Amino acid sequence: QVQLVESGGGLVQAGGSLRLSCAASGRTFSSYTMAWFRQAPGKEREFVAAIKWSGGSTYYADSVKGRFTSSRDNAKNTVYLQMNSLRPEDTAVYYCAAGSVYLYIRPNRYEYWGQGTQVTVSS
Repeated sequence: QVQLVESGGGLVQAGGSLRLSCAASGRTFSSYTMAWFRQAPGKEREFVAAIKWSGGSTYYADSVKGRFTSSRDNAKNTVYLQMNSLRPEDTAVYYCAAGSVYLYIRPNRYEYWGQGTQVTVSS
């Protein structure tokens, strides 16, 4: 059974930092792209960042470029999203996803999803 479990969300003041984790299990993800999406109330789910499990290539949405960094730990089967200089507009539920695509930015091609973790940034 494939599982993606996010953790690390919380409440932080603007300008602060959080690190999200996504622990993957249940299959081999070496050929997959691991992505982060977020969804704020009343808005569509939007792409945040993606990382290829093999090789570590990354891609970021313009809105987070230079502030967020995605990484992975192969030994722990875990990917991370380091979020710095957080802004109130970053407030959303953040989802981890896995798909056999190459750094794809639309959610429809991702096969596996975590349950999400809430990130709230206060002004």
